[in-house]
Amino acid sequence: MTEKVSIAVIGGSGLYHMEGLKDTKEYNVDTPFGRPSAPIVVGTLENTRVAFLARHGKGHHITPSEVPYRANIYALKSLSVERVISISACGSLREDYAPGHIVIPDNIFDNTKNRIRSFFGEGMVAHVGVADPFCTDLSNVVETAVRETGATTHRGGSFIVIEGPRFSTRAESHAFRAWDMSIIGMTAAPEAFLAREAEMCYATMAHVTDYDVWHESESPVTLDMVIQTLNKNTQIAQEAIRNLIRGSKSERSCECGQALATALITDPKVIPAETRNKLDLLVGKYLK
Repeated sequence: MTEKVSIAVIGGSGLYHMEGLKDTKEYNVDTPFGRPSAPIVVGTLENTRVAFLARHGKGHHITPSEVPYRANIYALKSLSVERVISISACGSLREDYAPGHIVIPDNIFDNTKNRIRSFFGEGMVAHVGVADPFCTDLSNVVETAVRETGATTHRGGSFIVIEGPRFSTRAESHAFRAWDMSIIGMTAAPEAFLAREAEMCYATMAHVTDYDVWHESESPVTLDMVIQTLNKNTQIAQEAIRNLIRGSKSERSCECGQALATALITDPKVIPAETRNKLDLLVGKYLK
């Protein structure tokens, strides 16, 4: 693949394409982990080449647990992407994070059960640090871009990720609140962890669609409720992304680009050739 793109947007529920992209080209990428959710659309926005990937596929036919997370991140990495902005729908577990608000979270609690969480294995081991799974520098840029739209914006909070596709029970929702979680969704994990393994900056623009099912004075979350709020917020997301592209710096000053520098523990001499080839895009510079 010859084109190089430094910024990518992964669109979640409600955001299936990027308005305003010019000179677009679709890439159908084959990866060692299969095909990504959809063709990657690359176009020009604010004089910058930007990649867009629909997380749930065209027509939203892929459940949160079926999303090919490894293929998605690997495919973006093959385009030389360095920064990934995730657009996600979420439920609120706090009174002050109301439907229609936008949250830029700073941590993740992975409560999923059935997902592959790493590129590594099959003879190569890496222990990547994810104490702070969202890139602070990129999150700062996302926060500024969203605030410039005039939307009510919150910075910080823990994002609990559940398996889905069902919504929570009341007992689960109350438990998550007792754990001091702030918002709840279905796709941030393992996406954020894989982005870190791929040495990419990753930040989330989470759109609050509902109060989950804990709020006694509000109706329990329904799909119709989620879609109505997302439709209202789509314009905000599009505007924020344009603001972000205009305000992004060309060079990274964070440590995301060296996340694997001290994470690889396997003696290179014992790594199987097939695994080395499979992960060369991620680790090749460390095994020369």
